[in-house]
Amino acid sequence: MTILKEAAATEPGAFVDRRGVTFDWPARKTARRTRSTRAKTASSALFMSETIDGLNAGAHFLDRLSTFEQARVHAAGRTVTVPQGEMVFSQGDGHEGIFIIRRGQVRVYYTAPSGREITLAYWTPGHFIGGPEISGGGIHMWSGIAIEACEMTALSGPALEKLLKGMPSFALALIDGLIAKGKCYSSMAQILGTRSVIERLAQFLLTLSELHGVADGDTIIINRKITHDQIAAMVGSTRQWVTMMMKRFQNRRIIAIDGSSIRIRRIDLLEQILFKH
Repeated sequence: MTILKEAAATEPGAFVDRRGVTFDWPARKTARRTRSTRAKTASSALFMSETIDGLNAGAHFLDRLSTFEQARVHAAGRTVTVPQGEMVFSQGDGHEGIFIIRRGQVRVYYTAPSGREITLAYWTPGHFIGGPEISGGGIHMWSGIAIEACEMTALSGPALEKLLKGMPSFALALIDGLIAKGKCYSSMAQILGTRSVIERLAQFLLTLSELHGVADGDTIIINRKITHDQIAAMVGSTRQWVTMMMKRFQNRRIIAIDGSSIRIRRIDLLEQILFKH
């Protein structure tokens, strides 16, 4: 049975994930998780992860450099601006180097031959994009599109090689950036391989509440506009399935939709989907 058919067959009083685990909702719990890090993570990168810890680690890969060294890195490249909605690079295109985001946000994603997309991450200022190739050659394995108007430093393959040979501290910094990227890829593979789709949806909503949540009484308003298509591409599902499950979450008063915003009413029930078994 497909995930969509299985979800459609779920009884009104409970959810069943694709491994057949039934969730019977308990009475409301009064305890809430602390969200003291929210203000610090509002501009964080976003990808599928069990925790928000480390989501933005890659934004600091140049921190080990002095101000002069950082200026030297940016001077070795060229400043490019990309309007909102325009491509930074496209899957299958020849690889010529990397981009360091200075302003804006870029969604990096893969498109299957069927046309279905899966999002790797939304990258924010400080992160570099364009890997896994670094110094040019080969082709882009992902596409990158500007979600907001972006300003970036484009470092060509030859410019990168010159920096790596002439500035050992930059070589170490780039290794730090590659480690952060490797953790992102690992996190995505682990969640896709070990979490059911309903668990991934619950985890994604919890992550959004941590990064963009604003407390409003006993609820959390996710202060970020996101479409069902975007959610589906993050959790590895379809827009139709996401729309259906979001309606079910609304019917069970787990969430509410206020215009274009998602309000989480029962954080404890989202957490139970992840931690009950």
